[in-house]
Amino acid sequence: MDIAILSVSLNVYSTRRIAVEAQKAGHYVELIDHTKCSVKLGQGIPQIYFGEDNITEGFDAIIPRIGTTVTRHGAAIVKQFEMNGVFSTARSTGIIRARNKVRTLQIMAKKGIPIPETVFSINPDNVEAQMELLGGPPVIIKLQEGTQGKGVILAESKKSAKSMIDTLYNMNTSILLQQYIGEANGEDLRVIVVGNKVVASMKRTSGLDDFRSNVHRGADTEAVQLTPKEKSMALDATKHLGLGIAGVDLIRSKKGPLLIEVNASPGLKGIEEATGVNVAKHIIQFVERSGHRKR
Repeated sequence: MDIAILSVSLNVYSTRRIAVEAQKAGHYVELIDHTKCSVKLGQGIPQIYFGEDNITEGFDAIIPRIGTTVTRHGAAIVKQFEMNGVFSTARSTGIIRARNKVRTLQIMAKKGIPIPETVFSINPDNVEAQMELLGGPPVIIKLQEGTQGKGVILAESKKSAKSMIDTLYNMNTSILLQQYIGEANGEDLRVIVVGNKVVASMKRTSGLDDFRSNVHRGADTEAVQLTPKEKSMALDATKHLGLGIAGVDLIRSKKGPLLIEVNASPGLKGIEEATGVNVAKHIIQFVERSGHRKR
């Protein structure tokens, strides 16, 4: 098979690992920087260009690894590949949905997947009322499109919460407020779904000076055994967003597991090191099973 990885660089660990496993399996694989792609629309089949090269007919499958700052353009390139009959491990709509935390949580709530109590608004005049809907502080303040723990703030009092929320509103920044789950104790679960299977899962524990349990912020990691409920939630969330590959983040609360986020381009370094699972190989095997161009 001819496979394109849509990513900005092979220096990115996850991109490099996927490329290596594709080559080991005997496939032709090429890095396509989606930020350097353009689409020509008009008469005939829409043409996709990588720089000056026409790559419209070049690939059987694509593996998108779309960065936060270029989500819309990256998703548009993925959409054009889809419309031209190329298999993608993530649908363009799934990428956009997963990147926006509110949209993800709206879909999860509609589908009956448990999530923390959440409020989103653009009204700066009733911040205290918004917090009271969550039972009062402490509350979590999140940027709607933050990643890797960036843009996640713990507000421990009404005063600090109101100050931070007012500032973010005045910066025209889209945020959401979320119930603080104290019993999670700075821990969450990262579950990797490939196809219709959970292939790896780990527990992340925050450092003593940070409540955010994110690998990029120095969290400790270890392999973890999921409950049937946690597996089911991860699989359902991935399916509902239209993703073939996902990193699903859960926390364990007194009421059971809660979904907090879904990542359409999950990092592989932390999960592979913590579990010893060759996630990149699972991704290539998924492409082999599913990725044949519809000509």
